[in-house]
Amino acid sequence: MTDVLLINPGNPDQIYQDLAEKYSAIEPPTWSLLLAKSCQSQGFKPEIMDCNAEKLKKEKILERIEKSNPRLICFVVYGQNVNAGTANMKGALDVANFLKNKTDRLISFIGSHVQALPVETLKNEKSIDFVFTNEGVYTLWNILKLNKISIENLINIKGIAFRNKNNEIKFNKPEAVVPNDKMDEHLPGYAWELLPYKDKPFDLYRSPMWHAEYLEKNRSPYAAIQTSLGCQFKCSFCMINIINRNDNEEIGVANTYSNMRYWSPQFIIKEFDKLISYGVKTIKITDEMFLLNPKYYKPLCEMLAIRNKDDVLRMWAYSRVDTIKRNEILNLVRKAGIKWLALGIESGDKNVRLEVSKGKFEDVDVNKVIEQVHASDIEVMGNYIFGLPGDTEEKMQATLDLSVKLNTMGWNGYAATALPGSELYKIAVNKGLEVPKTYEAYSFHSYQALPLSNDNLTAAEILKFRDEAFIKYHTNEKFLNKVFKKFGHIALENIKKMTSIKLNRKILEKN
Repeated sequence: MTDVLLINPGNPDQIYQDLAEKYSAIEPPTWSLLLAKSCQSQGFKPEIMDCNAEKLKKEKILERIEKSNPRLICFVVYGQNVNAGTANMKGALDVANFLKNKTDRLISFIGSHVQALPVETLKNEKSIDFVFTNEGVYTLWNILKLNKISIENLINIKGIAFRNKNNEIKFNKPEAVVPNDKMDEHLPGYAWELLPYKDKPFDLYRSPMWHAEYLEKNRSPYAAIQTSLGCQFKCSFCMINIINRNDNEEIGVANTYSNMRYWSPQFIIKEFDKLISYGVKTIKITDEMFLLNPKYYKPLCEMLAIRNKDDVLRMWAYSRVDTIKRNEILNLVRKAGIKWLALGIESGDKNVRLEVSKGKFEDVDVNKVIEQVHASDIEVMGNYIFGLPGDTEEKMQATLDLSVKLNTMGWNGYAATALPGSELYKIAVNKGLEVPKTYEAYSFHSYQALPLSNDNLTAAEILKFRDEAFIKYHTNEKFLNKVFKKFGHIALENIKKMTSIKLNRKILEKN
């Protein structure tokens, strides 16, 4: 008998529209893998079902569940980026609703949306029996220790909200997250062996096009790995730290918790060695702030550099422009096989950046930082947000103009959205501003996408500007010439095909 079946749901068509078939990434289910390994460390037997990668239909999922015979069903609902958990709820709930009358097992959810809104989720979604209110490691252990997993036996389990037999929502006391000094022991890596297709599990997964240098042949095999959890910054648009929550507020706000935790470099390098042994060279380092604490990233990069003597690794990592300090660090990062840095530039206007980062965004010369990174033979994925508090049409244009001037090899532009778990969400709710009414509307690329309006701009104006900016950037001759010079004709043609796909937007049909 399986103790817990960890289900990674799928909903790519509604999240990415026509980009889903070929252009969106398919990532290994990071948190399912982490939770599974953690359960194994306690003597429990987990299994993983990746509905997204395997494109499993509901009937096949039920068949697999009956074969697995788990004591507990747990949907692990995060996203392909840290802010995408809510958008994946629809796919998870479609399956949960289908299963509800076909199994007597409890159905649980873990993920950023239920961590942010545990009570509201249970009120609205009758197929969910209980939710985990933070990362859930210790809570899951305690539930699996029960002789019988039933609603009656969950009454004293910390770190959950549940619906009791009287249909009342109960929000139990919080449970601790794994402390920094126990990371190696209590979150001891990834249960890679539980992925489907054990002989070549990573062939199911593919990187974003830009990470693969816009070449299809570089996208698989692909993996994602974390060396740390959380972020020390408190940006109002982000909900990354919601996994750390330790309160009983009905609306959780991520920037209440700024705790960062790290695995030791000596531990993490073993996970990289496993990936390399599987033949994986295209790897995403998922940490929100990889280049932040040299105590951890520097020895890890030194060990990776030894393994990357032939420069075969193709990795990328996140950082912020105000954490890029010294050329020698960038040179080490490049030797380690990190060929891309995804940098949160966010806005071309200093005051807008300071507003959303609580004044923690250092005043840096963005142009100089990008020049430094490029000089180290590292490409940049520039991340920008349009429609942040204080943004105007002119300021959004300044952001686009800055991005064109920087001419980075990658460009991501998002319309500011009040994501559950972010401070922007709670502010919007308290002010009575319009927030999405469907899970898909939280997806940046979906038909139903609904950004947050601000004092100067409507949601439609923001989304229209973002979509037009995407096309303008990716059809800019300066950018296309740079791609052709570095990656060649096939990469250039792939970009042209990608930009020919139009995203349909519901709110723009009204205008």
